[in-house]
Amino acid sequence: MTITMNDSRMVSITQIKDFIKVAKDIKFQGASRKEKYEWIEIILLRFGYFSCRKKDKSTLKQYMMRMTGFSDAQLTRLVAKKKKSGKILVNTTRHYHFPKKYTPEDIGRLIETDKVHDHLSGPATKKILEREYAIFKKEEFIRLKDISSSHIYNLRETRQYQSNTHFFARTRPNKVNIGERAKPEPEGKPGFLRVDTVHQGDLDKKKGIYHINLIDEVTQWEILASVEKISEYYLLPLLEDALDQFPFGILGFHSDNGSEFINKVVAALLNKLLIYQTKSRARHCNDNALVEGKNGSIVRKHIGYQYISQRYASLINEFYKNYLNVYLNYHRPCGFAGKKIDNKGKEKKVYNLYLIPYEALKSHPRASDFLKDGISFEKLDKIAYQQSDNECASSMQKAKDKLFAAIGKDRNNLDSNHYMLSARGRSALGGQFHTAFTRLISGSYVD
Repeated sequence: MTITMNDSRMVSITQIKDFIKVAKDIKFQGASRKEKYEWIEIILLRFGYFSCRKKDKSTLKQYMMRMTGFSDAQLTRLVAKKKKSGKILVNTTRHYHFPKKYTPEDIGRLIETDKVHDHLSGPATKKILEREYAIFKKEEFIRLKDISSSHIYNLRETRQYQSNTHFFARTRPNKVNIGERAKPEPEGKPGFLRVDTVHQGDLDKKKGIYHINLIDEVTQWEILASVEKISEYYLLPLLEDALDQFPFGILGFHSDNGSEFINKVVAALLNKLLIYQTKSRARHCNDNALVEGKNGSIVRKHIGYQYISQRYASLINEFYKNYLNVYLNYHRPCGFAGKKIDNKGKEKKVYNLYLIPYEALKSHPRASDFLKDGISFEKLDKIAYQQSDNECASSMQKAKDKLFAAIGKDRNNLDSNHYMLSARGRSALGGQFHTAFTRLISGSYVD
């Protein structure tokens, strides 16, 4: 029901006060903004607002606020406009709207880029979009090459992006406080490695595979390898192969105090290669943060947390060597920390620079001096520019899917065999025979 109110007989402040008390719980709604403005002008003129006492002005403002629904600040602006120009007019100018620069096709390319790179940060994604156009000459990225990091996050909030992407953030592992006895001082030279081990979980008291992560502190060149066990028998040949994959000479080898690296066999290998070995100091948990951060953002992101049997170590190692290591070092941007000092003199690390590890190596003033014999930038360029960043990431993802399909298929067969045994014959088997049979079909039985 619509009620038209005529307040022309209200001519005194006392009447206004009485009306406010009576209409405390009544809500009024004007037909349009223009009508409200006209009514406010009438009230201001009828009661001589600008010559009223301060207390009466407050009463009139309360009355106008209740009748129009305007806020105090809104009404103050309208009264000031009346006093200045003598008229309260509705602003008919339309707000300027910036034209849309990025098309649905551009958002689709961003979606594809995020899918194949597993949803990198804004600055890292911006670097890839720049390289797709500048280095790999893909004209479809002509608009995306100039996008800002913050606007990448804006596009990720659009309905098109949200409806076509599903990313699941895994829980990051808690980092163990590791003290270091000596902190490496590379002084800007590549060849000082940070090394750590990542375990792929246990199942029924059986150990999974181990990942060995080696990262150069200066260029963030990263080599991943996989091994069945971390004893010297398995680890020594793996370390030799991993160190050989770096294109530059190795000068330092830093790890925590774990026995997999702090032992005579590894020490003899490093001494033979003239590599200086350092290990943990106490109460310096951030000294080895580079490699521990990569454990979460690389190993756990691509391989996950689920148990993987030791017999797949060679398969995963082949995937690392042929696909993932190439992608990480030639096509995946990394953030490089810079130092910023605030007004209080406190030093803070800021990640404004994003580079591919190969770019970081190549940009060093004496880069060619650090390369191993028989390796040149002409050879490395062929690897770096053979595929674009998106093409290499797609190849890596396809290879990863095949790897997990092979592991999953084998695991499903073992699970079904174990279920048949449990359902049909477990009651008829003795405990010792059942245990031996289960170990046999799971591949863990050794005679």
